[in-house]
Amino acid sequence: MAELINLNKARKARGKSAAKVRAAENRVKFGRAKGETAAAKVEAERARRDLDGKKRED
Repeated sequence: MAELINLNKARKARGKSAAKVRAAENRVKFGRAKGETAAAKVEAERARRDLDGKKRED
């Protein structure tokens, strides 16, 4: 006799494994290290300060 399986559990397990694979791909594709994020924030702040310093006052 064949082994019985719950189709709902099998479907959900397949969906979860697909979601884990997709999440891993997105971490590689979109993720940035903490240092890179901090460096980008510092660079943006420096650019904003430079721009503010070059504005003319009327």
